[in-house]
Amino acid sequence: MKQNNKKHILARYALVVGIMLMFSAAIVWDLFKTTVVYAAEWNDKADKVLTDTTAIAPERGQLLADNGTVLAANLQYYIPRIDWFTEGIKEETLMKEIGPLCDSLAAFDTTMTAQQWRQKILQDRRAILDAPKTVQANGKPGRKNRAYKLFPRMLTHNQYERVRRFPFLNLPRNKNGFYYEKQERRMKPYGDMASRSIGSVGEDTVNATIHGISGLEMALDSLLYGKPGISKNIQLTNGIFRAESVPAVKGYDITTTINIQLQDIVEDELYKMCVQTGAEWGTCVLMEVATGEIKAISNLDINKQTGEYTEGVNHAVLGYEPGSVIKTISMMVALEDGIVTDINAPIQTGSVWSYAGSVVRDEHGGATRTPRQIIETSSNIGMAKLIVKKYGANPQGFHDRLKEMGFFEPFHSGIAGENIPWYQNVEIKNGGRVTLSRQAYGYGARIPPLCTLAMYNAIANDGKYVRPHLVKKLSREGELDSIIPVTYIRDQVCSPENARKLRTMLHDVVWGDHGTARKFLQDDKVEIAGKTGTAFEVIKGQYGGQKRLAFCGFFPYEHPKYSCIVLMRNANVGAAACSGMVLKNIALKMYAIGLLGDAPDYTAKSESVQDYPVLYASMSDYSYNNIMQHLKTGGKPHRYARPKEAAKGVVPNVVGLNVREAIMMLEDAGLSVTFTGSGMVISQSVSAGSQYTAGQKINLTLRNS
Repeated sequence: MKQNNKKHILARYALVVGIMLMFSAAIVWDLFKTTVVYAAEWNDKADKVLTDTTAIAPERGQLLADNGTVLAANLQYYIPRIDWFTEGIKEETLMKEIGPLCDSLAAFDTTMTAQQWRQKILQDRRAILDAPKTVQANGKPGRKNRAYKLFPRMLTHNQYERVRRFPFLNLPRNKNGFYYEKQERRMKPYGDMASRSIGSVGEDTVNATIHGISGLEMALDSLLYGKPGISKNIQLTNGIFRAESVPAVKGYDITTTINIQLQDIVEDELYKMCVQTGAEWGTCVLMEVATGEIKAISNLDINKQTGEYTEGVNHAVLGYEPGSVIKTISMMVALEDGIVTDINAPIQTGSVWSYAGSVVRDEHGGATRTPRQIIETSSNIGMAKLIVKKYGANPQGFHDRLKEMGFFEPFHSGIAGENIPWYQNVEIKNGGRVTLSRQAYGYGARIPPLCTLAMYNAIANDGKYVRPHLVKKLSREGELDSIIPVTYIRDQVCSPENARKLRTMLHDVVWGDHGTARKFLQDDKVEIAGKTGTAFEVIKGQYGGQKRLAFCGFFPYEHPKYSCIVLMRNANVGAAACSGMVLKNIALKMYAIGLLGDAPDYTAKSESVQDYPVLYASMSDYSYNNIMQHLKTGGKPHRYARPKEAAKGVVPNVVGLNVREAIMMLEDAGLSVTFTGSGMVISQSVSAGSQYTAGQKINLTLRNS
């Protein structure tokens, strides 16, 4: 019996050992296959895991105004969410904290009351918990939607930090399911201001990276984008982790030439004129004469559904038939080529001129016109006659001359979508000659407003043809990298002498007896020079009633600091009354804030001390001395002396006092006081020192000056 048991036990052991040996053999065989037979394949897989890399998107650089103010930057935003399926959420804890939580939410987001927040959260939670599972594409049940969005909008970092301290949300995540998703957004702190020129960004559908799609964002994308980094898997003792191997390089911060204060002025004046005249769109560019820096640029288009004007297509760099603003450039060619030597020598013009089988009519015509008068009165015939005098035998030569002057060279200004001027090709036959005559005064060509402005800027700059640009300098991580220098398309597009002659002609347009802008743009504070232009649009091969109205010029006339062009479509008034007035109003506002060097100033001195202004201010010596110190008033401005105590029964002198002091003094004397205006007392209806009776009325006149 014992022998039989021993045999059974040995048999069992043998079976167990055999099975173990078989498993061991299988393990050894698999180990052999892995390390020897398939070693190369497994090594390749291991290498692939450890060498697999992922691109790290770099932080996009900022776009800055000329003083460092942020125009566009990446900001982190947060989407707070709650996972209601988190196991640690206790019903009793939620119900205890829901009241204080909803009170906090109602104080944070006032669109709903605390009761409404409570109702919404509890209903949404129940709907999520009770919802059936989703079905995947393969027919298998999927997971329920666990990402409950607490707010309909994203939160800033400060807002998120505030929210996460609310009752219930301040518990550990495993007890409330509260978490966030972080997203990066390109933001423009100034909203629509210069929005089209600044541009926008979007996702590349090929590799899901963010790049500029318009404006400066697109034109300077290679600098703003930076350099992607690389992350890869690294083998550590406790597993494989992904780590950064090559850090991403942040894009350049680009300081533009845009001045926020001037941009605000330009947009405001263009907007007001568009509304006033019912224009379909308008564009305005303000440039610094000496440097070519674009200080402000605005494009407004009307939304035909709402009737509102919003930042629209960048018309400043698109080509349009320019109309009469091109006559100044044609006159530049005439002066440089010697066609015109004496700007006061008359030529025959008339009101109707037949040339090469075509008739040119001129509503500004006369029997004769000097070159000055041709620009002043905007004579089509006069301008055409000057150009065909030399180029009639070779119409293409006019185009070639403009090309030689650099008129067709791209600016690379930093504005995306920038066009270059286009002139219709002309042949040496009558058709070509007719086209040439029309090109001389603004038709048969498409010129971007920015290109016209650059030429006018050269005239204001003694012929130096500076390149318009929007980029000032590049920096990274606060360190200056490079400064964009002022460059010239041509050192001299015309001689300084001819530039002075052209400035004289443009001055006549505004200040001459017959200037096309004389009725609107004259102002003794800022002397403006420039040229009006009207171009009718071609519709189905014919010029119709649709028109574009332009004014291009510079100011102040004697020492030009800024040049500006304004172009509007279908305004209900003439070019000077709409586009010209925009430029004038911009200039006056710049004068008022001291940007033209001759603004009203308390420090201004007069040769005669009697001409110093009277300061209407508090009569205390401290206040007077304080004003003199901080306003740095020249000389010793007059002020009203503090009145002496009036004798009993006579009216006190209160001129120069503030209204509170004056009323107190007069009422103490027994007078009944009324006043008109505001500020300091400049006169009183009852003379100081005169006799009065108790209760007698006295009126004071006040003024803030």
